[in-house]
Amino acid sequence: MITHEAFAVEPWRVRETMLDLDVLAQTESVFALSNGHIGWRGNLDEGEPHSLPGSYLNGVFEKRPLPYAEAGFGYPESGETVINVTDGKLIRLLVDDEPFDVRYGDLVSHERVLDLRTGVLTRNVEWTAPTGRTVKVSSQRLVSFQQRAIAAIRYQVEPVDGGSPTRIVVQSELVANEQLPEFRGDPRVAAALDTPLRSEQCGTLGTRVALVHRTRASGLRVASGMDHELDAPSDMATMLECTGDIGRLTVSVLLKPGERLTVTKYVAYGWSQQRSLPGMRAQVDAALAGARQAGWDGLLTEQREFLDWFWRHADVELDGDPQVQQAVRFGLFHVLQAGGRAERRPMPAKGLTGTGYDGHTFWDSEIFALPVLTYTMPEAVAHALYWRQSILPQARERARELGLRGAAFPWRTISGPECSAYWPAGTAAFHLNADIAHAVMRYVDATEDVDFHRGAGLELLVETARLWYSLGHPDAAGRFRIDGVTGPDEYSAIADNNVFTNLMARHNLEDAADSALAFPEEAGALGVDAEEIAGWRRAAKGMVIPYDERLGVHPQAEGYTDHKTWDFASTKPDDYPLMLRFPYFDLYRKQVVKQADLVLALFLCSDDFTDEQKLRDFDYYERLTVRDSSLSACVQAVIAAEVGHLDLARDYLGEAALMDLANIQHNTRDGVHIASLAGSWLALVAGFGGMRPCHGQPLRFAPRLPEGITRLAFRIQFRNRLLLVEVLPGEASYTLVEGEPIELRHHGTLFTLSPEDPVRLPVPDAPPRTRPAQPPGREPLHRAVVEEPSSPG
Repeated sequence: MITHEAFAVEPWRVRETMLDLDVLAQTESVFALSNGHIGWRGNLDEGEPHSLPGSYLNGVFEKRPLPYAEAGFGYPESGETVINVTDGKLIRLLVDDEPFDVRYGDLVSHERVLDLRTGVLTRNVEWTAPTGRTVKVSSQRLVSFQQRAIAAIRYQVEPVDGGSPTRIVVQSELVANEQLPEFRGDPRVAAALDTPLRSEQCGTLGTRVALVHRTRASGLRVASGMDHELDAPSDMATMLECTGDIGRLTVSVLLKPGERLTVTKYVAYGWSQQRSLPGMRAQVDAALAGARQAGWDGLLTEQREFLDWFWRHADVELDGDPQVQQAVRFGLFHVLQAGGRAERRPMPAKGLTGTGYDGHTFWDSEIFALPVLTYTMPEAVAHALYWRQSILPQARERARELGLRGAAFPWRTISGPECSAYWPAGTAAFHLNADIAHAVMRYVDATEDVDFHRGAGLELLVETARLWYSLGHPDAAGRFRIDGVTGPDEYSAIADNNVFTNLMARHNLEDAADSALAFPEEAGALGVDAEEIAGWRRAAKGMVIPYDERLGVHPQAEGYTDHKTWDFASTKPDDYPLMLRFPYFDLYRKQVVKQADLVLALFLCSDDFTDEQKLRDFDYYERLTVRDSSLSACVQAVIAAEVGHLDLARDYLGEAALMDLANIQHNTRDGVHIASLAGSWLALVAGFGGMRPCHGQPLRFAPRLPEGITRLAFRIQFRNRLLLVEVLPGEASYTLVEGEPIELRHHGTLFTLSPEDPVRLPVPDAPPRTRPAQPPGREPLHRAVVEEPSSPG
């Protein structure tokens, strides 16, 4: 766990007051900076010690072979793995010839602060070298949201004692093919990651270095460059050198106590599969010129302006739980970093904060992260969906390979092809297609972006609908079945008529039919005719939605409630996560749920269930769900709040929000959990705020607060308006901050909201509920009611 005395709870900052090398791996992820294009892990400036050095570019990967004990038709032959590209973070320091290394000498003080309002990581250190010399070191680091190709560092050194001057040497480096920690998994993966970059060019000019490399197997060209501004009170000696994999600027100066050397470092990146070497070099040079023109202060100003706009449109305020208040803003910041400037690139499950899941994109982005951006920064969602459209050729080819029509989107990928070697949890999880369609319609409903709808949106809806129509089939009674698929719960694979999958597919088919009729010319260009639309309508109308009349609940899939229940009483706490202790064969035939599946359907397909069904279904699946996935707690929080289990919802909110700040699943070292961090927003806005979209209809709210949370306020963008919703224990208020009047619903009551007329409405009490049980030992940690501390902002 990284929640110890070194980490302060503050509303707008993540502050580490002392360096703890035992949690260095986690803090490298927590303090990672990104803009969706460039990602820098929160490594120490001097590079050592480290857990995992990481500099990433969205879309840059290396190919690797996929292992199979037995070959099979349709198995993907190669995978893709994100690689550590050229590292521009490195700034090494020598104090009178003694290398600055926190493991040696005396670390007098060490503080790092991630400021969520400025987007800057600040580090302040006082260190006494083994020779007895003491220096103060401060650094600021940013990855620019405005200048997408730029990251920058300001590094300052100041001697604080001694009568004679101290010789200070700073080495600013640009390093490719860094030595990585020993990889203990598949040796073929290790081979793919060992020196993946082949040098093509290096060059120097003034204080500038540029390197151009190409990946060995995937053939991607990566260019990087660095330039500097130097400031010192006396003459400096500088040396610039460049070899194939290393560029280095060395600065040497004698400083008296109180004097300071300042090195400002600008780093630029670019990559392409097609552009020439001269073109890539020119791109980096141009980016560096833009950064130098803005200067350090200009980059800071641009960063603050960008984040001021974002927080004005996205902030969530929470009174009563300062730890969750900090965490939800931390989560929003990382979601913004993952997707804010990705611009027609995927959003990996870890963002650009680590190599977890090989840097792959899953369904997480459409179902967890994109909803947050839909209502806070919708243009980023359009870019993410345009990326899905760009990989339609690979998705169509994959569908043909599987004997299907339309498009079968990859379960996990970086550039478009399927990279999952385990087909029951990968290929068979076709619900990804409907998840993409759901994201399309959510974006269209929230933005009324007609051009997107008739273009990329329609094409995505049509090709995903074609997949469902060819994957399912009518039974003897004319009902439409979808057999042999895997739903969101990966402990139940190859099931017939998974309720989540079938409901999402039904909406996909209906939305495709409606959209094709709305844009007949564009649909015709895609080959859609009246017969195909009619087929989609029949399939949607006849879709099988299993229901267990005996128990009065929806089975997760057909026959699921007839399976034997997992022996939770005999399962020890250290047996979780179950997939690491038990064979999937055993998990697949028992009632045990890895992550919300049927409960996720209660959320995303809310109008397909009655209130009574939601209550009974939620209670039934609570006692089966072990949350071996970080994707579960936030969904359970949303539905717990809706059915009236408010205190339980608050407990699940805490788990989702603190997934990485508390290292709950003990794997934050591999990168933060973007979906869970986004899920904390869902738990608050969709859970305690009760927000539900309904396509073409007024946005609905049904807010209620649990004990201990005394106020919730959030802002959302919806149909060219900016709304502010504030919830108190007995009242909710709605304010139209920007835009024209709009109709909304509050606990079923329709009202019109105008700029001059904020609306306050009473919040009804939640019905009394008996808290449902969870599997023994899998209860969420209870969130105690605490008083707000006074702390610096």
